[in-house]
Amino acid sequence: MAALQSSYPRHHQRITVNPVQMRAAWYNGAGDTDVIEIRDVPAPAPGPHEVRVRVHAAGLNRADILQRKGHYPAPPGWPSQIPGLEYAGTVEVRGPGASRWQTGDRVMGLVGGGAHAETVVVREDEAMPIPRALSYTEAAAIPEAFLTAWDALVHRARIATGDRVLIHAAGSGVGTAAVQLSRFLGAHTVGTSRTAAKLERLMALGLDEAIDTSRGSLAEQLSEPVHAVIDLLGGPALQQNLAALLPRGRLVLLGLLLGSQGEVDLGFVLRQRLEIIGTVMRSRGPAERATLVREFIQEVLPAFAISVAGENARLRPVVDTVLPMKELGRAHRLMEENDTFGKVVLSWA
Repeated sequence: MAALQSSYPRHHQRITVNPVQMRAAWYNGAGDTDVIEIRDVPAPAPGPHEVRVRVHAAGLNRADILQRKGHYPAPPGWPSQIPGLEYAGTVEVRGPGASRWQTGDRVMGLVGGGAHAETVVVREDEAMPIPRALSYTEAAAIPEAFLTAWDALVHRARIATGDRVLIHAAGSGVGTAAVQLSRFLGAHTVGTSRTAAKLERLMALGLDEAIDTSRGSLAEQLSEPVHAVIDLLGGPALQQNLAALLPRGRLVLLGLLLGSQGEVDLGFVLRQRLEIIGTVMRSRGPAERATLVREFIQEVLPAFAISVAGENARLRPVVDTVLPMKELGRAHRLMEENDTFGKVVLSWA
């Protein structure tokens, strides 16, 4: 009998007759939140050096919304209709040769898609242990935000102790992670938001300077230039970001909340010897992701412990709202309103 087809690409389709079923969020086309469904679909089976994870909670990201609207398709090798880029759960099944994890281990991580389902298959070297003190919903708020921010700060912006870092949309998931990681790295943080209440909460996370962009331009409020800008805005913010940099400064572009088009004075870029660095996490290959995960486990994950050398945890995930997966449409609308602080997390509980 021919193999039953699942939503997963061929290298994840190891499903034969009577496959195990799972519930999954499903995009029934491109459009508004009414295209979101919860369906029963065949569960993926792990291949060599892969594990299947029982997902207890999963983070929501802007990429999920863009994919729903038809603007950001899943990369090759990942489900085209099941969204979700980060998960937290327990190892359920190990594929051939998988030895890094035991059944029942608590893990979290990034995927190219498919995390908004009851199970997801991942490469064993891309999964991370969940710190003992954290719940599944807290853990689900870590992978995308903190891995993205760590990569941007350390590998793209090359932040050093004492550097000044400007973080736009600092109340977002990536923003709250970048503020904490910048402090962790010994940098001086400047954060922007259009909401005074968010800036107050950011100060409690370690933000050194707050800029309320509803009260004036960045140039009017920035006290002195910065070594790096972590930008999720894009579009019309491009020139003001470059103007905020010191000579040899680095602009790291992570998002395009204000659009993908912007004007730039290239002569200014040349004279100041500036770097404009674009980066995304979703389209990276397995080897690059595994290397980043290994570094994150060693260098960053211990700081999520309850105490480090007698101090309170230096890093913590920031969760704004937890909703059941059946309310994924409501979660999308909540994120699109831009009023959240930190992450929106979905739960199967």
